[in-house]
Amino acid sequence: MNELWASPFFGIALSILAFWLGVKLQAKLKSALLNPLLTAILLIVGILSVFDIPYESYNAGGTVINMFLAPATACLAVSIYSKIQILKENWLPIAVGCTAGSITSMGSVYLLCRLFRLDEAMTASLIPKSITTPIAVEVSASHGGIVPVTVIAVIFTGILGSIFAPLLIKLFRVTDPVAAGLSIGACSHAVGTSKAIQLGETEGAMSGLAIGICGIITVIVSMILTY
Repeated sequence: MNELWASPFFGIALSILAFWLGVKLQAKLKSALLNPLLTAILLIVGILSVFDIPYESYNAGGTVINMFLAPATACLAVSIYSKIQILKENWLPIAVGCTAGSITSMGSVYLLCRLFRLDEAMTASLIPKSITTPIAVEVSASHGGIVPVTVIAVIFTGILGSIFAPLLIKLFRVTDPVAAGLSIGACSHAVGTSKAIQLGETEGAMSGLAIGICGIITVIVSMILTY
């Protein structure tokens, strides 16, 4: 069995199967709380714990999957290009909205870290929580953050965004698809964007655009906050 676990194909197969089960479970029960990513995480953690499988063995396949994070994020440019006219017509509100969203996210984290007297390493780990994982990891590592903490914070933020964003859009009666997409992408990166795509083509494109803009802003502002 150890030979099976040591194979990268084990981690890849387990990840795909767990996520597939999460998708099926959400489709059957139709509950926003049953996010496929969250379900997959819980299933994988449970399986590793029950069968006493070392995380390092699972992560041999997880590392292969991580290689596709950056290309998958870059592919969002296709949907953005399809809405290039909207971007041209609304470039100023888009730029201002993404800047406000990024600063609010990082500023609130920074103030809470100071309020609870967290050290510099933890602060640097949590500041990039609202941007996509490839960028967040680099921002965290370059400022002395703890990368695993950053990854957990990014995933948790994305899951919360994908669950609550549609509810908040309805609650605050946001009818503009551009505003809805930008808000989702600015606060919950790629995981939230997957939900934005389900809401509509424009929402998905604008959410993908927000990922890139907010990533750039976060890189710049984090240099100020962590020094």
